[in-house]
Amino acid sequence: MDRRDFLKAAGAAAAIIGIPGTTLAGPSGLGDSEIEAKVAEVLGQMTLKEKVQQMSGWLMKDVLNAASIKGKRYTGYTPANSRLGVPALKCLDGPRGVGLFYKSTCFPVGAARGASWDPDLEERIGVAMGYETAAFEGNMLLAPCINILRHPSWGRAQETYGEDPHHMSLMGSANVRGIQKHVMACPKHFAVNNIDDSRFYVNAKVDERTLREIYLPHFKKCVEDGAASVMSAYNDLNGELCAHNDHLLRDILKGEWKFDGLVISDWVSAVEDTVEAANAGLDVEMPSPENFGSKLERAVKRGEVSEAVIDEAVTRILRQKFRFEVDSSNYDASMIAGTEHAGLAREAAHKSILLLKNEKSLLPLDANKIKKIALIGPFADVGNIGDKGSSRVTPPYTVTPLQGVTEKLGPGVEVIHDNGSSLSSAKKKAGESDAVILVVGLTAKEEKEGKDRLDLDLAEGQERLIKTVASANANSVVVLIGGSAITMGDWKDQVSAIVMSWYSGMEGGHALADVIFGDVNPSAKLPIAWPKSVSQLFEFDSKAKEVEIDQYHGYRYFDKNGLEPEFHFGFGLSYTEYEYANLRLDKKTMDKNGEIEARVDVTNAGKVAGEEIVQLYVGYNGSSVERVPRELKAFGKVALEPGQTRSVSLKVAAKDLAFYNVENGEWEVEEIDYFLWVGPSSNPDGLLAESFKVSG
Repeated sequence: MDRRDFLKAAGAAAAIIGIPGTTLAGPSGLGDSEIEAKVAEVLGQMTLKEKVQQMSGWLMKDVLNAASIKGKRYTGYTPANSRLGVPALKCLDGPRGVGLFYKSTCFPVGAARGASWDPDLEERIGVAMGYETAAFEGNMLLAPCINILRHPSWGRAQETYGEDPHHMSLMGSANVRGIQKHVMACPKHFAVNNIDDSRFYVNAKVDERTLREIYLPHFKKCVEDGAASVMSAYNDLNGELCAHNDHLLRDILKGEWKFDGLVISDWVSAVEDTVEAANAGLDVEMPSPENFGSKLERAVKRGEVSEAVIDEAVTRILRQKFRFEVDSSNYDASMIAGTEHAGLAREAAHKSILLLKNEKSLLPLDANKIKKIALIGPFADVGNIGDKGSSRVTPPYTVTPLQGVTEKLGPGVEVIHDNGSSLSSAKKKAGESDAVILVVGLTAKEEKEGKDRLDLDLAEGQERLIKTVASANANSVVVLIGGSAITMGDWKDQVSAIVMSWYSGMEGGHALADVIFGDVNPSAKLPIAWPKSVSQLFEFDSKAKEVEIDQYHGYRYFDKNGLEPEFHFGFGLSYTEYEYANLRLDKKTMDKNGEIEARVDVTNAGKVAGEEIVQLYVGYNGSSVERVPRELKAFGKVALEPGQTRSVSLKVAAKDLAFYNVENGEWEVEEIDYFLWVGPSSNPDGLLAESFKVSG
C-alpha cells in the first residue's frame, strides 16, 4: 500500500470512530493528515490492554503523591508505549506557573491577570508557561482554570479570571493559545464548579439556558481555539457526576462542539464508576486507575463497554500526544524563571494592580519629597503569593513589598518596617514617617483549594491596625493582598488610598513599588463586582449537598436587585482622568448574520500617559425570555498620552446576542431593540448609551 492509499484508509477508519475531518497542527510539526494516519496505524496494532493503559493514570506514591519517572516528577502520568512509539502523557500544574515540584516562574494568580483585561498579555504568559512545562519534559499544563466566580467566597477564586463569561472566554482562550505553542493546555473544571468545601458531593442544579449562556461559553471558546484537553469537575451537574455526564461530555463537548481532544478527570475521587465514566466520554482517569485500568479491561470483555468506545478515547489521546510530541532538549532550561520570564511576571503584576481609592491624589507618592517611609503590616515583608494546593508554584525568589520599596528608593530614603503585631509600635512608626504603606490581606489559610472563605472581611486585628495607622498618618496607603473581594466596613473611609495587589507573583514587590511611586500608571479593572458586605449577596453554603444556580451573580445580580456594590464590575482608577464622548454606531439595524461596530472617543484629560480599558454592554428590550439588565459583550484597551484623544472601535456580532431556546435546542437571535452602553465600568451612571435593532 503506498502512502496515498494508506492515508485514504486511515481517513476511512477515522470516520468510523468519529475523528473530525480537520484538526489543528501542534508543535510537533506533523500535519493533520500525518497525525491521523499515524493514530490509525498505531491504534490498529494495539492490544486491548495497551489501549486501556493509555486511558489510565499511573501513580508512584511518594511523599507528594506524584508520578516520578526517571527522576522527573509529574502531577499526572500515563505510560509510554515503547513498542509502538507512543510517548507518555506527562502533566504538570498549573494556573500561575509550572507548579509543585520545580522552581519556576510564578506569575500573578488568575484573578489578578483577569484584572488586566489584556488577552494579548495573557497569551504571552501562556507561551512562557508552556515553554517552562516543555523544559521540565512535561507535555500538558493543567491550566487555565476557567470556572465562573459565582460568589467571592469560593476558595479557588484566585485561580480563575473573574465572573463574566465573555471576559473569561477571551482571557482563557488566550492562555490556551499561548500554552499550546509548546504543550497541551487543559482548561478546567468542566463544569459549574464553584464551591470547594463540598466539591466532592455537591449537585449543581442548573437549567439548560443558564448552563449554555453563563457556564459554558468560555469552555466553548477554548475548544474553538484548539484546546487539546479538558478536565472534568468533581461536582455533580443536574444529578450526574461531571466525569460521568454524557450530556456534558458527549452531547455538548464532543458532539455539538466537535471537540477533537481528550477529556481527563480531576485528581482523586472524581470518578466513581468504570462503565458510566467510559461510556459517558471520559478518556483518561487521573491520577491512578481506581476505576479504569484492569477494571475497564474487564468491563470491555464483559460487553459493558464496547471496544469502539475505547478506540474513540485512545484515538483522542494518541492524536494529542503525537500533535504535541516535542524534544525537550530543544528547550533552554535557563529560560525557566530567567530574566525574560521574570520581566513578564513583573509586567503582568503592573497591569493587574488595582487602584481602588485615591483621595486628594495621594498616589503616586513623590519619592523626592519622602525622607522616611514606613512599611507596616503582617505582609509587608512576606512573599505572599497565594494558595499552596494544586496551583502552588515555587519561584526561585519572591520580592516582598518591603524589598521592592527599599530597592526603588535607594539609600537616600529611610525605610522602616513593622509587622503590625503591636498597635502602639505601629502607630509610633506611622506618626514619625512621611508616608505609610500598610500591607494587609489574606493567605492560603483563609482561601485555598478545599477551603471556602465565608467571612469576606479582614481579620479584626488587621482592621484595628488600619484604623490605628490611619489615625497617626493621613498619608496612609492600604495595600490589599488576596484572591477575591475583601469587604471594608468603616475602615475604607479612614484611609486616603487603597490598592488591590492580589497575589502578585514573584515580582510583585517590584511591581507594587513601580505603581506606588508612579513609574507605572495603574490600568487594571475589577473582573468581579465587589460587595459592600456579604449581606448584599445571596447565601453561599459551602457544605451544601445541592445548589440551585441561576443566571444572576456578580454584576448581573446587583443590577437585577438594584443594589449598589462597593465597586462595580470593570471599575478601576488611574493616575489620570479619561473622558468618553461621541458614541456612534456604524448602523442602526443589522441582520442576524451581521455585526455592529460602536466607536467612542476617549480622551486622556490628565497629565500622565495611561491605558484605559473601554467596555461595551448590551441590554434587551422586549425579549421573549427573561434577560439580564446588561451584560459585557466587548472590551478593548487604548493607550493615551496626556491630552490625546483616540477613537476606539468595539464590535458585537448578532450571534453573540442570542439566547438558548430550550424548546428547540437552538440559539436564537431575536428581532428586537437592543440597548448598547460604552464606558469605563458596568456602573450605569458612567455609561454612554445608544440603541439598535436586529432584523431578519
